[in-house]
Amino acid sequence: MKISLDLTKSVEQNASVYFEKAKKAKKKIQGARKAMEESYKKLAQIDKKIQKQKSEEHENKEEKRKLEWYEKFRWFFSSKGFFIIAGRDATTNEIIIKKHTDKNDLVFHTNIAGSPFAVIKSDNKKIDEDTIKEAAQFVACYSRAWKLGMSSLEVFYVKPEQVTKEAPSGEYIQKGSFMIYGKKNTLNPLVKIFLGVMKDGKIMAGPEEAVKKHCEKYIEIFQGSEKASSVAKKIKAKIGGDLDDIIRVLPPGGCKTR
Repeated sequence: MKISLDLTKSVEQNASVYFEKAKKAKKKIQGARKAMEESYKKLAQIDKKIQKQKSEEHENKEEKRKLEWYEKFRWFFSSKGFFIIAGRDATTNEIIIKKHTDKNDLVFHTNIAGSPFAVIKSDNKKIDEDTIKEAAQFVACYSRAWKLGMSSLEVFYVKPEQVTKEAPSGEYIQKGSFMIYGKKNTLNPLVKIFLGVMKDGKIMAGPEEAVKKHCEKYIEIFQGSEKASSVAKKIKAKIGGDLDDIIRVLPPGGCKTR
């Protein structure tokens, strides 16, 4: 270690200079230590926040309920307790008719392209008029009538044996489409739908009477141009529910709330 002395100053004066330098150096070291301690504290707080977020994300994943088999389709329970299931697209229309339609059920559809096939599951019981009307309204809301802004739509229903893939000679039936033979029973329901949260947390959309019967909290959904994600956030803020579940049941083609 080299020490430079000022020969114009006495020993005491040189010592005083180094003493002052030592004091300044000590203050710098203390300041550096304090800065390091504050940095450690901030890092610890950041780490704590990260761990908390990870914990909350983990809890949310754990709490995410298991979807029922029918939630990959359109569905609702009527005000009288009947189960109605419908297709979301050509593939699920095909599955609904081929795998989930039984002899005493009723099949619903419209003459407008892009409409779902829906089925009231009878469970070997007589299907009431209210359920028939609700199923027709449900089909209207998930048809292209919603996107087109139509206020009502003609919907028909038939027996399962009237629905077939057998096309007239020379014609081809596309995936998700079927031939309907025989008399059609027609209704002209309003294009109007509600969305609610059931007691078990499932999100159900359907006619007003059905939703009010099975849901603790509910809200009316209107035809509109807002994105599903935006509308879903507003709905969640008003009645709760899982965001993905809400988006899953919204009618396609845009909507809005009031």
